[in-house]
Amino acid sequence: MASSHSSSPVPQGSSSDVFIKKEVDSTKHIRPVQSLPDVCPKEPTGDSNSLCVAPSLVTDQHRWTVYHSKVNLPAALNDPRLAKRESDFFTKTWGLDFVDTEVIPSFYLPQISKEHFTVYQQEISQREKIHERCKNICPPKDTFDRTLLHTHDKSRTDLEQVPKIFMKPDFALDDSLTFNSVLPWSHFNTAGGKGNRDAASSKLLQEKLSHYLDIVEVNIAHQISLRSEAFFHAMTSQHELQDYLKKTSQAVKMLRDKIAQIDKVMCEGSLHILRLALSRNNCVKVYNKLKLMATVHQTQPTVQVLLSASEFVGALDLIATTQEVLQQELQGIHSFRHLGSQLCELEKLIDKMMIAEFSTYCHNDLNRPLEDDCQTLEEERLVSLVFGLLKQRKLNFLEIYSDEMIITAKNIIKQCVINKVSQIEELETDAVMKLADQMRMLNFPQWFDLLKDIFSKFTVFLQRVKATLKIIHNVVLSVLDKNQRTRELEEISQQKNAARDNSLDTEVAYLIHGGMFISDTFSESELTPVAVDTTSQRNASPNSEPCSSDSVSEPECTTDSSSSKEQTSSSATPGGADIMVNEDMKLTDLELGKLANNTQELLYSASDICHDRAVKFLMSRAKDGFLEKLNSTEFITLSRLMETFILDTEQICGRKSMSLLGALQSQANKFVNRFHEERKTKLSLLLDNERWKQADVPAEFQDLVDSLSDGKIALPEKKTGATEERKPAEVLIVEGQQYAVVGTVLLLIRIILEYCQCVDNIPSVTTDMLTRLSDLLKYFNSRSCQLVLGAGALQVVGLKTITTKNLALSSRCLQLIVHYIPVIRAHFEARLHPKQYSMLRHFDHITKDYHDHIAEISAKLVAIMDSLFDKLLSKYEVKAPVPSACFRNICKQMTKMHEAIIDLLPEEQTQMLFLRINASYKLHLKKQLSHLNVINDGGPQNGLVTADVAFYTGNLQALKGLKDLDLNMAEIWEQKR
Repeated sequence: MASSHSSSPVPQGSSSDVFIKKEVDSTKHIRPVQSLPDVCPKEPTGDSNSLCVAPSLVTDQHRWTVYHSKVNLPAALNDPRLAKRESDFFTKTWGLDFVDTEVIPSFYLPQISKEHFTVYQQEISQREKIHERCKNICPPKDTFDRTLLHTHDKSRTDLEQVPKIFMKPDFALDDSLTFNSVLPWSHFNTAGGKGNRDAASSKLLQEKLSHYLDIVEVNIAHQISLRSEAFFHAMTSQHELQDYLKKTSQAVKMLRDKIAQIDKVMCEGSLHILRLALSRNNCVKVYNKLKLMATVHQTQPTVQVLLSASEFVGALDLIATTQEVLQQELQGIHSFRHLGSQLCELEKLIDKMMIAEFSTYCHNDLNRPLEDDCQTLEEERLVSLVFGLLKQRKLNFLEIYSDEMIITAKNIIKQCVINKVSQIEELETDAVMKLADQMRMLNFPQWFDLLKDIFSKFTVFLQRVKATLKIIHNVVLSVLDKNQRTRELEEISQQKNAARDNSLDTEVAYLIHGGMFISDTFSESELTPVAVDTTSQRNASPNSEPCSSDSVSEPECTTDSSSSKEQTSSSATPGGADIMVNEDMKLTDLELGKLANNTQELLYSASDICHDRAVKFLMSRAKDGFLEKLNSTEFITLSRLMETFILDTEQICGRKSMSLLGALQSQANKFVNRFHEERKTKLSLLLDNERWKQADVPAEFQDLVDSLSDGKIALPEKKTGATEERKPAEVLIVEGQQYAVVGTVLLLIRIILEYCQCVDNIPSVTTDMLTRLSDLLKYFNSRSCQLVLGAGALQVVGLKTITTKNLALSSRCLQLIVHYIPVIRAHFEARLHPKQYSMLRHFDHITKDYHDHIAEISAKLVAIMDSLFDKLLSKYEVKAPVPSACFRNICKQMTKMHEAIIDLLPEEQTQMLFLRINASYKLHLKKQLSHLNVINDGGPQNGLVTADVAFYTGNLQALKGLKDLDLNMAEIWEQKR
């Protein structure tokens, strides 16, 4: 069916000429030639002589055709969401709520009438005539259909005669089963004398197959005859298509020639320039990349050099910069595939080196001679180590320093003990092997000097620790401040970048050639900052491939990590050193603040360590009761030394440590108990040996009392020479009053002053001393009462009797103690906290007890005379001579009483006592006169009694200090009724 281009199998009739001529003549209204849809559905149409209607790649490639439709009309009409079929299909897109409304006619569309189709009818009238002529020639459609149906039925009947095996799509004679079914072997078997019959069968089979072939050929010919018009039309269309293709190729060739001329004249030179600029830019990038690779290649040797100089921070910065370059600029470089892991291992090695170096620094700094005036050892080295440890988040370096402090504190004590023991020659160090035992062999002055040396060393040690921790604290605060300033600068930079991005046009022009950006073809100086940032971000993204020949990156790469760090150290732009500190260290403000607090807590811990070691040193010396055996002076000296050390450490560290203070308080309590027990025992022995006789007052006791009068409660210093020349006095003069006392009271006053002075020397034991002193005063009061009023001195001392002089002397001693109780109270009140003032009530109770005791002694003296009056006056008889013997005895006893107490008690107390005695005398005399029925009647008996009373009154008023005593003897007579 193929035909050459030279032959034209389609006949050119007159009617065809007319039809083609009509098409050619109608230049104004071109109609495409009708073609079969199933033969060439996309064949080009149009006038072959017109260039404007020729196929065009530019105009036809985006034209919409029916093949672009995605939804057919039945699918649009058969909307499954509708309950019933609607008359339109707009509801599929617009929903069930669509309402068909009347469309308003457009003002821009003309009204169409029949006159608009007049020209079309004139043009189509000729074609209509030709169509009618052809219609008359061709048979009717129904006749043709009936003939065709009949022919189809007949051919179908014939085809049914052909076996189905020949119609199978997989029919093949090389299959044995198919071959045997088509050509049975039974027709070809010639054995057994059946040759003639088999030959006939073979001939019959051949005829049958020929018949089948004829049927198939007839049907094929019939089908071809039915498609003859389509075949001829296809041949005609093929020739027309060849003509169209020829014209199209000529148009394409012409278009290509024009494009080539335009490209040669207008684009080739410019594109060549752009390619050269792009090549140059790529070469610069490659050169910079090679320089960067050379610099990265030198990272490990440079790190080794920095580590040899202990520049850990510089080495870590170099490693961080190199890793950043490897991840961003040199990603995918095969030669550097192992460099990242090597740098990580090197970074771990630097971590171990820094920790070891910091431990060595701590050991050297804390164990250097304490006599060295330098507070900090190699401050730059310490700052570098701390920065490196912070950069690597090794925040446990303070624990290393703390452990070293503990070891150093132990070594300080050990070295001081060794030095002190070695300086003392009289110690037998060979016999005692342990250092603690050798230390216990020291006496108090030697041990006190050792403790003083230890405290001085600890003070220097704490000052060094404070200086070192201050440097660490400043480093941490500087990093914290830098992070805050960096964060503020980042926020400002982000705000500026956001404002700048909003003001620029975000559209980027692309060059179709090779898919490159136009900006890539320009030089670096012509790029805008925003374009550079944009391309840099595109290269840094994980989806891009940096360092490729077609990618865009920053033209100038960093070639030296140290120079890059210097350029960005003072800037706050991304990638600078300030940002690197924040991102590489990854330390939050909370962590840095906590670390700064830990440095201060470590200083407090250093103070606690020194105090704990000092406490252990004290406890090791106190095992044999050494501290409890100290006298007051020694213990006070020790207490002052410890308090001075506590104040010094508090001033250095800013917080008071309580361990040494607690140990001091514990030892002070033991000292107070021993102090009190010693003095109470001493007082008890004095009272047990006291004979209650007036003692001479040495001059030192008078000086002691005089110092109390001046407001100084302290033991006076001993004066050599002057004390020996002064003789003891008979009485103690206190503020102009004379006190006749026993020796025990003088010592008691000294003991009281020792208590007060101990409070001044050891303020922490004020409350304990107050309690103990109250107990001591109560003990003196109760014990003296037992010995004098209770007559215990008769058995204890061996006195024959308790005389009125003993009683008066005891009363005067009690009065002396009562005189000093307010002074003692004021002394303790000045040293007590206001919340502890309630303890002063002990002195009020003691004062009351002493006054009661004094009153009991006075009552005892009166009772003695009362019993005497009762005894003598009961035998009184009113008779001569005058004065009677009874009154002579009474006056004699009154004189003895006066002589016993006049030098002991003051005049006022003597007068008051004799007034009470006189009252008792009058009471007994009145009772006796009433018993004798003697009344004041002026009789002889009355005169005798009056004479005796006058003798008594005169004798009594003649005594010293009783001259002006109002005796009122008229009360002896009963009043007349």
